[in-house]
Amino acid sequence: MLIVSTDQIQGKTIQESLGIVKGEIVQSKHIGRDFMAGMKTLVGGEISGYTEMIREARQIATKRMVDEAEKLGADAVVGVRYGSSAVMQGAAEIIVYGTAVKLK
Repeated sequence: MLIVSTDQIQGKTIQESLGIVKGEIVQSKHIGRDFMAGMKTLVGGEISGYTEMIREARQIATKRMVDEAEKLGADAVVGVRYGSSAVMQGAAEIIVYGTAVKLK
């Protein structure tokens, strides 16, 4: 499955647009890691536990989008965009969406 942020794929022709596909997840941190992240805010720097949480959530959301595209018989997803928001302290929503297409 090709996944691109552009509306076209160089060297390929879009034969048919199958519709919008998406994947989403709300992910939270383990309470112990959340405590350590709070301590990190006192001294500054990257909060690696949250970075890992977001990375994992993005992978899960992308897999869900690809699964939806595959069910439609897509060869690729174009125009892919990611979004995120905090739904509560220590939890984030990740959404990924794009257009499922058949290629020539």
